[in-house]
Amino acid sequence: MRLTFPHMGNLHIPLKAMLQYLGADVVVPPPSSKKTLTLGVKYAPEFACMPFKLNLGNFIEARELGADTVVMAGGCGPCRFGYYAQIEHAILKDIGCDMQLIVLEPPEKHISEFILKVRQIAGTRSWWQVIQAIRFGYQKARAVDLLEIASFKARPRELVPGATELAYRQGLALIDGATSSVELKEANKKALRIISGVTQDHSRPVLKIGLIGEIYTLLEPFSNHNLERRLGSLGVEVDRSIYLSEWVNDHLFLGLIKGLRSKNEACAAAAPYLRHFVGGHGQETIGSAVNYARAGYDGVIQVFPFTCMPEIVAKSVLPGVGGDFGIPFLTLIMDEQSGEAGLLTRLEAFVDLLARRKGIEEVVNR
Repeated sequence: MRLTFPHMGNLHIPLKAMLQYLGADVVVPPPSSKKTLTLGVKYAPEFACMPFKLNLGNFIEARELGADTVVMAGGCGPCRFGYYAQIEHAILKDIGCDMQLIVLEPPEKHISEFILKVRQIAGTRSWWQVIQAIRFGYQKARAVDLLEIASFKARPRELVPGATELAYRQGLALIDGATSSVELKEANKKALRIISGVTQDHSRPVLKIGLIGEIYTLLEPFSNHNLERRLGSLGVEVDRSIYLSEWVNDHLFLGLIKGLRSKNEACAAAAPYLRHFVGGHGQETIGSAVNYARAGYDGVIQVFPFTCMPEIVAKSVLPGVGGDFGIPFLTLIMDEQSGEAGLLTRLEAFVDLLARRKGIEEVVNR
């Protein structure tokens, strides 16, 4: 088997590490691009959401590179993500890209099926090796997340425009290149030193914005037009409601790793506004908005793909949160028609609003 998987932010770094640890032949698709989206739009149903279309484009591009097996997460509940894999598999077959499909359903719902699929990927490797592979993959996911968090703090304070992005890319390359836990530990330290070495003005007033919404459009920079980087250049320190390592801890490790934010905390905070699961991350979106407001953030931006029902439900609830806590919200809905110029105009207006509310006379605009 030559395994591939969809892009979602930096997911490819820990997932590739885990699969290669098990001796798998891995084909990483090219980074999501206009070509990827064009391929997905060409073959996907018109009203499928943008993550569906980008995933499909990823698989077609990976097939061109020789991949023959797709590894993908499954899902349950009202979110349509639960049948992505089956529909995409059927489309691939129809267009002559007949690839084998391995769907990893959520272990908390389908533990026996999850174990069977893991065994299918691992082949003759022992369960101890499987555990070590998962552990190594998680370590990389956490290292990437810590590097991202450091870049979010440095970017609005950098004195040389673009210096943080360059340092961030160098750090990612170090983490990606580590082939053992020992190497990864050193790579993580060096990556964080590179970020901390970016010349910064720590006295510069910055705004703080929490990013909430659907996991794919939060994590995949192509789908949100590099939202975090754009906000950083506008003098904004951001934080995401979802990081990859936190998601893995919630859904694969069932919250066993302590010290990380959990979906249960977000759902508890959402209780006064939304008490039940609505699919995807809808309930967590509300709870995270509450938590950002309580933490003193200046504003919150919700990001989700066009037609995403869980986030549409959340969007209808957010005005109540904003009214109770006095925090402004901006909603960005992404699809293949979304333009960078219009997005930047909305971000600049929102940042200017927040700056005026906070009494910052001049917003950094590079």
